[in-house]
Amino acid sequence: MAAQRLGKRVLSKLQSPSRARGPGGSPGGLQKRHARVTVKYDRRELQRRLDVEKWIDGRLEELYRGREADMPDEVNIDELLELESEEDRSRKIQGLLKSCRNPTEDFVQELLGKLRGLHKQPGLRPPSPSGDRSLSPLQDRARTAPP
Repeated sequence: MAAQRLGKRVLSKLQSPSRARGPGGSPGGLQKRHARVTVKYDRRELQRRLDVEKWIDGRLEELYRGREADMPDEVNIDELLELESEEDRSRKIQGLLKSCRNPTEDFVQELLGKLRGLHKQPGLRPPSPSGDRSLSPLQDRARTAPP
């Protein structure tokens, strides 16, 4: 007799109108699943890159205040990271800032310091002309350069 009451109670709960919609209010008793995004890259590394990019944008606005038309369109972090030495990176940055009338030495040194903590993102590079993804961009350019 107690088993019958228990069975009726369980059965009535399963057939109640609130259960017919299912958890989350989805019709048909289907359970709503939360979507999850998987990330191939390390989240901390991406956040550090984003922070450096924001820092670069802010500092460029300070350096080029009143002369925004002369500001470089982009300071490509990956291109800087591909360079072999800090001297090469420094020359590249100074070349990008040649139109700046304000002193840029502090900016260059700070950026070089921030680049030391970053790593190149292999999945973020543009497709190679030769189609061989195992080559670095420098090797790829050498391979596809005309003789």
